[in-house]
Amino acid sequence: MSGTSSTLHPPADAVPPVRHPDAPAPGEPLGAHYDQCFGCGGGQPHGLHIEARAGEGVSVTAAFTVRPVHQGAPGLAHGGVLATALDETLGALSWLLRTIAVTGRLETDYVRPVPVGTTLHLEAEVTAVAGRKVYSTATGRIGGPDGPVAVRAKALFIEVKIDHFVDHGREEEIQAAMDDPDQVRRARAFEVNP
Repeated sequence: MSGTSSTLHPPADAVPPVRHPDAPAPGEPLGAHYDQCFGCGGGQPHGLHIEARAGEGVSVTAAFTVRPVHQGAPGLAHGGVLATALDETLGALSWLLRTIAVTGRLETDYVRPVPVGTTLHLEAEVTAVAGRKVYSTATGRIGGPDGPVAVRAKALFIEVKIDHFVDHGREEEIQAAMDDPDQVRRARAFEVNP
């Protein structure tokens, strides 16, 4: 087991994260990165509809209300949905670094059940950067931003170029995204990052 977690610990040459000068200001909503995203897109009727906001430093906050369509055991959130909520919140950190990154590894700890109807208060932060690797952590609390921890995660994201999605996505969705002026604007904003 110790070998599996080692990929989530930054190497000795990792550096502290630096918030990009053009990153949204603390408190600003970050918006969906894609309308059809299950985590943040408004175009998914059963999606999580997570709306992240920029935090201080290289952190974000978000909230997710568990609906009946998100349950696993009767009346409780499905564990995979909770992992998705953490992953989506961690992915929103890219807005602050002005990079495009994908999940390389996500390790989730389930601390307590999350009932349907509960709002999960999420917070994520980048802890270190090593080349294309971005290390981060997240927590999900119930009952408020200072409530008891229900889920937490450590993650490794890998910086990629926009070609990653063009090369691996389905052609019809790629074309729809390329025809969406908001999507094109978001992609161009990230291309300026050195």
